[in-house]
Amino acid sequence: MSHLSSKVESELQPLLRQLLKSIKERISGAPSVECAEEILLHLEETDENFHNYELVKYLRNYIDTALGSVIDEETEKCTSAEGRSPGSGQDTLVQQVTRKTRESEEYKEMMKSLKNTMMIVVESLINKFEEDQLKKEELHRRKQHEQHTSYCMDSCSDSGSSFNQSYTFMNQEQLQIIVGKMDPSQPKEVRREALQTLCCAPPSDVLNCECWVTLRKHLATALSDPDPTLNDKSLRFYAKTFSSSTFTTTRETYTSLAKHLETCFTSQQSPVPTLFAGIDITSPEIVQLLKKFRLLNEFQKEVPSFWIRHPEKFMEEIVESTLSLLSVTHEQNRRTETSCHVLEPIYFLALLDTKASWFNKWMHGYYSRTVVLRLLENKYKSLINAAVRQCLNYFDSKNLEDDGTDNLSTMLYHLNSDRRTYYTGHELQYIYFVHSLCLLGRLLMYTHGRKLFPVKVKNRKEPVSLMDLLVLLIRMMYQHPKSAQNGNITQTDSYAPANLVMEVLRMLCGRKECATECLYRSIVIDSLLFPISTLLKGEQMIVTGIETVLINTADILARIASTDRGLSLLLFGENKKEAARNCSSAQVIAEFTKRLLDGELPTLVSTEPSPALKGAFIFVCRQMYNTCEGLEVLMPYGLHEAISKAWKKACLLSERIPTPIAGTESDSSTAQELQNTMILEEMLLDNLLNFAATPKGLLLLQQTGALNECVVFMFSRFTKKLQVSKCEKFGYGVMVTQVAATAPGIVALQSSGFIKALVMELWSVLECGRDDARMINPKPTPVEPIDRSCQKSFLALVNLLSSFYAVYELIGNLPLPNKASYSLREVPTSIVDVIDRLIIMNSNAKIHSLFNYEHSHMFGVRLLSVMCCNLDILLLLESQYHVSEILLNAQKENVRENLENPGDFIIDGLSVERNHILVRMNLIGGPSERILPQRVLQKGNDPYRWPLFSSYPLPRCYLREPLKNLALKQDNEFNKLLKNSEKQQGWLENCKKHFCKIMTSKPDIIKGSILIELLEKVVDHLSDNPSECFFTPYEASDTSVKHFNHSPIQQLGIKMVVRYGRSLGLLKDDSDQELAVLLMHCERFMKQQQTTISSSLCCLQGGYVGHDWFASTAFLIMSGDGERTLKFLQQFSSLLVSAFLWLPRLHSSIHLSVENAESGIHPVYSCTAYYIEMLLKTEVPLVFSAFRMSGFTPSQICQHWLAQCFWNYLNWTEIGHYIAVCIILGPDYQVYMCIALLKHLEQEILHHMQTQDLQVFLKEEAIHGFHVGSYLEFMGNLERSYRTTILTEMENIKS
Repeated sequence: MSHLSSKVESELQPLLRQLLKSIKERISGAPSVECAEEILLHLEETDENFHNYELVKYLRNYIDTALGSVIDEETEKCTSAEGRSPGSGQDTLVQQVTRKTRESEEYKEMMKSLKNTMMIVVESLINKFEEDQLKKEELHRRKQHEQHTSYCMDSCSDSGSSFNQSYTFMNQEQLQIIVGKMDPSQPKEVRREALQTLCCAPPSDVLNCECWVTLRKHLATALSDPDPTLNDKSLRFYAKTFSSSTFTTTRETYTSLAKHLETCFTSQQSPVPTLFAGIDITSPEIVQLLKKFRLLNEFQKEVPSFWIRHPEKFMEEIVESTLSLLSVTHEQNRRTETSCHVLEPIYFLALLDTKASWFNKWMHGYYSRTVVLRLLENKYKSLINAAVRQCLNYFDSKNLEDDGTDNLSTMLYHLNSDRRTYYTGHELQYIYFVHSLCLLGRLLMYTHGRKLFPVKVKNRKEPVSLMDLLVLLIRMMYQHPKSAQNGNITQTDSYAPANLVMEVLRMLCGRKECATECLYRSIVIDSLLFPISTLLKGEQMIVTGIETVLINTADILARIASTDRGLSLLLFGENKKEAARNCSSAQVIAEFTKRLLDGELPTLVSTEPSPALKGAFIFVCRQMYNTCEGLEVLMPYGLHEAISKAWKKACLLSERIPTPIAGTESDSSTAQELQNTMILEEMLLDNLLNFAATPKGLLLLQQTGALNECVVFMFSRFTKKLQVSKCEKFGYGVMVTQVAATAPGIVALQSSGFIKALVMELWSVLECGRDDARMINPKPTPVEPIDRSCQKSFLALVNLLSSFYAVYELIGNLPLPNKASYSLREVPTSIVDVIDRLIIMNSNAKIHSLFNYEHSHMFGVRLLSVMCCNLDILLLLESQYHVSEILLNAQKENVRENLENPGDFIIDGLSVERNHILVRMNLIGGPSERILPQRVLQKGNDPYRWPLFSSYPLPRCYLREPLKNLALKQDNEFNKLLKNSEKQQGWLENCKKHFCKIMTSKPDIIKGSILIELLEKVVDHLSDNPSECFFTPYEASDTSVKHFNHSPIQQLGIKMVVRYGRSLGLLKDDSDQELAVLLMHCERFMKQQQTTISSSLCCLQGGYVGHDWFASTAFLIMSGDGERTLKFLQQFSSLLVSAFLWLPRLHSSIHLSVENAESGIHPVYSCTAYYIEMLLKTEVPLVFSAFRMSGFTPSQICQHWLAQCFWNYLNWTEIGHYIAVCIILGPDYQVYMCIALLKHLEQEILHHMQTQDLQVFLKEEAIHGFHVGSYLEFMGNLERSYRTTILTEMENIKS
């Protein structure tokens, strides 16, 4: 191919154009031409799409056609000459063929032809580009000319744009002649002609001419001329200058126009109407004035988009000339009739830009905001003073109520329409008020704007402070609410005072710093609560639209309550001591809401409060009662009962409404009534659901009987991924976790379909994959035990199965399906199915039913590992499903089948994980008391140094030597105190002091016999004191004890306790029977204290279903002495602390109210865990936030720790110290202990929150490095702050 045809040239043009467009950004970003060439030369290396360009494909085909035969010949010659195939020595062969081809005539001819053709193509493209540019410029000139002509014909219409004009060029001589013709002494016709010519000249040439100073005076004179033609033409010149000049020209023009307008209001010649006369916008003088202000305002709104690109001086002069103009007052007018209030410039600007959008734009950026605020503070503070005075005047005016604010807001809505030609002085005052309010609202958003207060206002003795202004706005909101009835804001209503104030307050609420300085003040809250307090006193408010007032108030209060600082203000006030003496704002709101729901407000009895009003105030309360500290304050008002009652009433109402029949007259009204009732029902249910955000709130919700309906409602919103509320940052994850921590909660979740949906979603991720995934590439094999795609489902299941009560309700006494065969389409729908299909892999049918056996089984085994961290769940799984036996069999089958080493285990992910779980299930102990094998393989010949096993007992390498009781130095003073304990006055207080002293200095002394004697003496003293005896003590008798049989869980628990006691060196080999007898006594005692309960919960059918970990702990403390332990427990059972340390003590107990006993929610959860969450938010806020962000709750992990007395989490010594601290110092130390633990783990918690495995970490990892004595001082500080509150609530468990 010697040359390329013209047809080919035309084909290459679009291909080359496409390539250039694709790499346009790369080339345009090059700093020089050389760099651009370098980018093109290395395009193949840097552009991954290089070979996809059409030009590259075309050239490849062209080269193949031109040189293909030459390459084939040279390849054949080279291979035959060297006697080897092309496969060997390939690099050398390629180099030889390339060299020969490039030396050939065909190659030289092709390159020459290609180079010539590409030069022609490139030149053609350049020419075409130039032609296109010329066409675009010509089109642009025509368009500008047409716009200019249109503008001239439009006679500078007040409603049209003033930008985008055209012009022609002029020299200096011509400009000088024009300037001479524009002299005021010249005839008007000459001046008109000169101005017309000037409008066609470039503004930059005009302003750069030597006689610009003279010309500017002539232009200003023309603007002031009564002749409308001169006025219009001069104004056109200003408009052209704004649209097409440099920043210097624009600045000169703007300041000139602003100065001219300022002169209009300060000179005696200019006709400016008075406020009393109003404005007739058809008057020629007013039309001209409005045009000038319109042009000024258009530029004001446009200039912030580009003034940052210019020197700061440009912006400063524009801002200063504007503020100078707007600061002109009627007192500055040099007219003789000073008694009349002449309209000021601000009125005209407000008429054109009522909501001060120009000021909003100027204040938006820091660059301009700094200058505006500085000038306002130093020179033009009178502008702020006038705005404040206008708001005060509007509020104080008595004529507003007679004239009707509704009419004024409607007037503003139609401001720019043709319906109005005249505005009264009253209307102008209202327009100025709206402008002032919007300006002040924007000013309050910024720190330096707020620093402008207080301001001095004419005719007022005291300056107006920031708080004065805010109180004024709030009072204005509920004195003029007429235009926003029922909270429905229309375009007309947007100019109403109430809605303008609401807009400002919402804006302040949305910014933390603004809200802190402006709204989080007692005086502001009192102002907001004024209408509520008035109605609570039974007084009548003389206000039209009281519901609108209340709804607006509730909206702002809800926004305040949704933040920590605002919530604290509502609950405790600015001064907590004063709030303790007086009724807090939260209590006022709660009282009003309760009486509103109960229909007990006399002033609202005449009309049934609307659902919107009820919902607004319930929502305020909801922002408070969905936190622990808020619920603590609002609990006495019984809002859960009031909301529940209202919800049940709404349900009955919806049932009574007949079904709408199509075609009947009442069809639409009935349908609307039904819809309104359903909306009310959902709103009440939604607010009732939010009680479940805290442990105690969940108990209250359960007692209303609406828990199941609330969970169904939550599930419906959860599946739709709807936000909890407009003020809530997180979804329903935390609430689901909170609900799942209790037996009634998990039952409600199961009946709602939540668990089924969760399991099915898990199965689709594990086994099915996403339906919408495009299978272009195969799915990558997971390298982590829990793949990222399954992480969310894994954590959701961990949250769901964290509590023993929850797991027992889901799988208690339920056998596994263990089917002979499973269909591939058979999807699990329950937790039992998950255990059957993913964990208990005891048949080939289960293995063959999984598409991804290893991945899915690994998921199940990891889930099992987390579940087994709860010792009660471990005992349940072991007693029902013999989990350890199945895991051992799986290890036994996982061996290599060869003759050399027939018993060698296969080391893979599953065998390593099973090995870890088997050791974890068999060994009990704190961080330094047991050895757990790692889960990871190491590089090298020995990837896993831990021995695998297929039967118990464990290999010796996993067992620590039993701890020997070393003789420690005794504290003589403390020993003397313990020996002389016989009923001495003040002995107990003295003992507490010595105990705290030793715990902080020599904590290792408190163990063994010292600990036993200490606990016995303290419990003996407490039980002998009638004021300390909270319950009836247990009196043991040997008769009938042997008739009790232990449950399988208790039997396995006994073996586990004895195994742990032996590893600690505390028990002998024959301690099993003694512990069994002790637990029989305890079980007999519990049955004596139980009441008859009618409940469908599995955990309430009979005795306590878990293992008695406290009695077992006491047995180990007493070194296996059953009689001594029993005596200790008999005395201990009468103390309040026994209710919280000894969980079975209050199982279905007669000491609890019937509602609490039937709820299935233990006081350790509803009381201890509740206060743990409340204190954690205050004392360790970062940890509390980490829990919230992880979708996990502190109450769940603390309930887990406390239920098993910290077994597997703390060393035995620390467990003994925990028991001693709670008994000696008080039951509230149980709360402080958990706070100290979470504070100790703060850094780890924050880290694992980021790695998204916080739940797994807290459950699987022991607590390293924690010593009770080290945190005793911290716990003492907590006691001084919170003891009264916590102990009072603990003592109220009977009620």
